[in-house]
Amino acid sequence: MTNDLLANLDKIHTTQLGAERVRKNLSLDIADVIVWCKRKVENANNIIKRGKNWYVHVDDFVLTINAHSFTIITAHKEKVQ
Repeated sequence: MTNDLLANLDKIHTTQLGAERVRKNLSLDIADVIVWCKRKVENANNIIKRGKNWYVHVDDFVLTINAHSFTIITAHKEKVQ
């Protein structure tokens, strides 16, 4: 199954604040957040487009990516049910 997000992996980017937000929210100690996020998108469990955003469910967290600009907005750990 292919979708617009996977077809445009090369367009995924973020701002400096967006990268810091992802690092902080997921407690990451990595230099290149964009490369890390692209790899996670490629291995996602579930990718859902809702409204103007893509929600990428992978491992134990969700990445939020703008569907129009392919900008990584944030990431947060999934709530345990």
